[in-house]
Amino acid sequence: MSTPVERTLQARIAAHESWAKTSDRAARTAKARAAMTSKFDRIVDPDGLLSPEERAYRADQARKAHYTRLALKSAQVRRRRGRSRKGSEC
Repeated sequence: MSTPVERTLQARIAAHESWAKTSDRAARTAKARAAMTSKFDRIVDPDGLLSPEERAYRADQARKAHYTRLALKSAQVRRRRGRSRKGSEC
């Protein structure tokens, strides 16, 4: 039976080996990228009333907001972790 750390390492090895064998990375991720684009299209234009240009612009803005929100949360977590580590060193 593997420990959680060992399972994580085994999964990382498998992922690295899989990507090493992938000749066209863009093709491999095309479905996922299309799904994300579609998700943001539906968020900004659920009824399909906007022009394609306006929908694309708004979807791009929604995508940027989403990833910026993730970056903010990540920075906040890193800051909290940094504070807790400094406090434990005393």
